[in-house]
Amino acid sequence: MSLEIERKFLVSGDFRPFVTESSRIVQGYLCSSSGKTVRIRIRGEKGFLTIKGPTLPGSCSRFEWETEIPLKDAEELIGLCDSGVIDKIRHLVKAGDHVFEVDEFYGDNRGLVVAEVELSSEDEAFERPSWLGREVTGDRRYYNSCLLSNPFCNWGEE
Repeated sequence: MSLEIERKFLVSGDFRPFVTESSRIVQGYLCSSSGKTVRIRIRGEKGFLTIKGPTLPGSCSRFEWETEIPLKDAEELIGLCDSGVIDKIRHLVKAGDHVFEVDEFYGDNRGLVVAEVELSSEDEAFERPSWLGREVTGDRRYYNSCLLSNPFCNWGEE
C-alpha cells in the first residue's frame, strides 16, 4: 500500500491549450464510509480496483492501493456499485515538473471542473498554472465518493 499525497483545486481558467492526453472515466463505489472507499474504475479500455483510507488528520495524505483488473470484471462490478456512477473526462496537463489531472464532470456533476496534483511530500513546491483556481483540498464535497450522494447540481451558487 502506498501513501497518496494530493492537493485539489477548482479550475478557473482555460487549461485546454495545455492538455497532453484525455480519457473518459466511469467509476463507482462498492463501499464508502468514514472516508474509506472501495472504488471500481473504468478508464478507457482498462479496469481498476482501488481501496483508499481516510485522509490522515491535518494533512493531504491518505493510503491508497490500486490494481488493474480485467475490463469485463470492472464492467460487472460497476453494476454492483451504490448510488450510480461518476462520469468524467480526465485531462492531463503538464505544468513545470508536475502533471495535473483535470477532471471535467458530466451528469449530475456537470459544470464542475477540478484539478489535482500528486506530490512526493506535503511541503513539495509546484508551479501554479494561470488556470488554477481556489484550493479545495480536504473539502469532502469535492471527493468523488461524496459527489454521488450530493452532486454538484444540488449545491446552488458555488
